[in-house]
Amino acid sequence: MTSSEKAGTPAAAPPPTAPAEKAPSLLGEMSAEFAGTMILVLFGVGVVAQISTTPDGSAGGHDSVAWAWGLGVVLGVYVAGRISGAHINPAVTVAFAVYDGFPWRKVGPFILAQTLGAFVAALIVRVTYADFIRSVDPNLTETQDIFSTLPGDPVTIPTAFLDQVVGTAILVFVIFALVHPRNKGPLANMAPFMIGLIVVGIGMAWGSNAGYAINPARDFGPRLASWLTGYDTAWVTGDGTPYWWLPIIAPIVGAVLGGGLFKLLIDRFIPADEAPQEVGRV
Repeated sequence: MTSSEKAGTPAAAPPPTAPAEKAPSLLGEMSAEFAGTMILVLFGVGVVAQISTTPDGSAGGHDSVAWAWGLGVVLGVYVAGRISGAHINPAVTVAFAVYDGFPWRKVGPFILAQTLGAFVAALIVRVTYADFIRSVDPNLTETQDIFSTLPGDPVTIPTAFLDQVVGTAILVFVIFALVHPRNKGPLANMAPFMIGLIVVGIGMAWGSNAGYAINPARDFGPRLASWLTGYDTAWVTGDGTPYWWLPIIAPIVGAVLGGGLFKLLIDRFIPADEAPQEVGRV
C-alpha cells in the first residue's frame, strides 16, 4: 500500500493511452489520390495552357513549365501524403506494389482515382482557358500539347518510348531512395519538396524528346478531357501515328526498372540497424 492510499487518498490513475490510429479506408485513400493528382495537373496543365496561349513569350518558357510541374508535385504530395502516401502516379503505385508490399488489390482503385483527378483538373483548365485557346487555335489543331505529351519533331516512337522509360526510372529510383525508412532521406517532412525537385530536374534534363509525361494518369486523363472537348486528333501524333498508349506503357516499364535498380544497387546494402539521420549530422 502506498503512502497516499494509507492517508485515504487514491493513487493517481495511470495516464490514458492514446487510441490506436485507425487506418484510412480505401475510399479515403482514393479520395486523397484523386485530390493530390488533381492539384498536380491543375498546376502542370495550367502552366502549359498559359504559355501556349501567350505566343509573345511573356508568360514564361520551358523553365516555367518545369518549375510549375515540380511545384504541382510538391503540393499534391502534401495534400495526399497523410492519407494515401501520395503516389499520384500509376507508375509509382505499380512500383510500390512490385517492390514495397503495396497491396495489389489497391492498385486498380488508386490508378482509377489518379486518372479521374487528372481528368477533372484538365477539364477545369480547358474551361477556364477556353477563350484564350480559341483565340490562338480556333480549330483546336495546334494546342493539344497543353493537355498531353507528344514526341518532338525529329523524335521516333522507339526513342520516345526509351525516353519515357529512362525518365520514369530516374523518378522512381530517387523516390525509393528518399522514402526508404533506413536510408538517410530528408527530415522535417521535406520529402514532398525533394520529390518535386526530381520532377523539376527531369523536366529540365529530359523534357525535349517526348514531354516527360512520366505519369500515365497525368497524360491519359487530360488527353481524354481534350478529346471530349473538341480535340479530334488527341490520340495521335501530327502524322497520325497512334501515340496515346506510349505514355501509359513506357512509364510503367520505367518504374519497374527504376525500382529494381534501387533494390539491386542500394537497398540490399543499407545496414539493417541504420538509425535515422539527425539534422546537421553526417
